Parts: sequence; structure tokens; C-alpha cells
Amino acid sequence: MATRNLGPFTCSPIGLGCVNLSHAYGTPPSEQEAERLLLSALDLGYNHLDTASLYGFGANETLLGKVLKGRRDEFVLASKCVLYKDDQGKRVLDGRPETIRKTLEGSLQRLQTEAIDLYYLHRLDRNVPIEDSVGELSRMVEAGKIRSIGISEMSADTLRKAHKIHPIAAMQTEYSLWTRNPEIAVLEACRELGTTFVAFSPLARAFLTGKLTDPSVLAANDLRRNMPRFDADNYAKNLALLEQVAEVAQQEGCSLAQLALAWVLGRDDNIIAIPGTTNPDHLKENFSAQDVTLSAGAFERLDQIINQATVAGPRYNANTQLEIDTEEFAV
Repeated sequence: MATRNLGPFTCSPIGLGCVNLSHAYGTPPSEQEAERLLLSALDLGYNHLDTASLYGFGANETLLGKVLKGRRDEFVLASKCVLYKDDQGKRVLDGRPETIRKTLEGSLQRLQTEAIDLYYLHRLDRNVPIEDSVGELSRMVEAGKIRSIGISEMSADTLRKAHKIHPIAAMQTEYSLWTRNPEIAVLEACRELGTTFVAFSPLARAFLTGKLTDPSVLAANDLRRNMPRFDADNYAKNLALLEQVAEVAQQEGCSLAQLALAWVLGRDDNIIAIPGTTNPDHLKENFSAQDVTLSAGAFERLDQIINQATVAGPRYNANTQLEIDTEEFAV
């Protein structure tokens, strides 16, 4: 099996984003179903699992700790701080050093591990210098509580500032055929600094699988309900693009999901993708995408069909966008 570098670690090009098991996409699976999926992932060869203190407000980390503590040496464990649930049960964005320390201690307890392999700043706290937040994480590396540092949804400029304080092992940002923002500057900065780029939502939150044809079926608490691209009018326009993408998948002899993942991995050997799923069949389908090699013609055709100029609707609504540091395309 081919592998790629993730900071000081080596792992599969396809990792598992675990958020779906506890958070954000409607009703999560039962604990028994989630346990079976996690164990199946390790059995299939997944060796990079991604969680966060935010996901399920700690429930996702608790799940991984409980289910996988006996197989901890089989995978690279990634988690995140800065976004979390406070004592009043509210979602908070806080990158102060003292808060990072407190969040990390909670994560270690929930994950039932002595150290987290890759620990991200989940978002940029604009009220705290990035140097202060990364500086605190560097002290946690020295203390042996985390093994490497990552940042998420941040700009190339912020990455360079962070990297001056401590080597940044990974930059995690949304990247797929319909979200191209990292191509503005972040991918090049990652290549320059030797930082692995970790693509979250590489299947465009199920859009690129072709299985979500009607967003009105989404649960009321599904985060996609608040994303402009999933509005009825925008989504109808985007589905028209997907019809052409499906033709490319047929020509390449793979599923839509595999096409989308192979496209992401084919952009650079410095990229790792972390699709999430609650479906055992999709778990297998996604993992096998690392064996798909697209033709040069497929890349060219896909770039023509779906890109930042052809997709209908912005990635986030105005309020959510305030938390995002990643570069935006000029309108």
C-alpha cells in the first residue's frame, strides 16, 4: 500500500474523518454502529483518524478512546483545540494558552492516551497572536503530551507565522473539486515549508458522491442546512455540473466518490484526504480510491466542469465565514 508523510509519521493517503460519528450531520449512528465502523476502518488499513474536542462536544473523542485504546499503536491520532464547549454548554472559539492547556488535558483523558500524535488549532482566534497559541503547543510537544502541531482553515501568511515558532506538520482545510481556496496560496506554502496538506470534506459533504440528490431530506440539525451551496436553487445548479462529472467517472472506471478522492490525491503527493462516513460500504469504497490513478485528460476535463467559477453559492454563510482565515477568491 502506498503511503504519504504526515509530519513525522507515515500513513495511508486516505484517512478517516470521524466527525460524522458524533456531530454535525443529523442523528449520529448508535454507539454500537460507530464502534463497528471504527474497528472495520483499522481492519481495512486506515491508520490516520481525525477527531476534535468540538465534535459532539467531547463525545467523539470519548468514543475513540473507549473503542480504540487497545489498538492505539495502529494509527496516527489527530485532534484539535480552540473550538470547544464551555462550562455553560456553549460553543466557544478561544486560542489563549491557558485554554489550550485545559482543552488538551480534557482531550487526553477522553482519548485515553498519553499523547496525541497531531494536535491542531481548529481555527484562528483573531484575539490571540498565532505565535502565542503555537508557542503553547510547542511547550506541549516538549512535555510529551503531543507529538506534532497542525493548524486548520488558516491562510498561507498565518501558516508562515506559525511555522517560525514551531514546525507545522499539517495544514487542514476543506479541499475538493468544488472548494478550491487552498489553490490560491496555501498549497504552495505547504510545499515550501514541508507541511502536509490534509483535505477535509474532499467529497464536498456528500455532494460529490452523487448520493445526495435532494438537500431537503437533511435533518433540521444538519450543518449543511446553513450552507449556501445546499440551498435548493444553488444545489440544483450544482447537480447539473455533477452529471458531467459522472461521465468522467464512467470513463475512468470508478465511482463518483473515488473520482473525487483520486482528484484530490492527484493534485500533489503532499496531500492526504480524510473523508468521513457512517456507512461500512462507503468506508471500503473511499479507502480503495487511493488505488485509482486518473488520466491527464480526466484532470483537465474535471477542472473545466467544476471549479470556483462554476459552483453556485459560497462555501459558508456570512457568520461562519468570520471564523475562517483561508484566502478567498476575488468576486
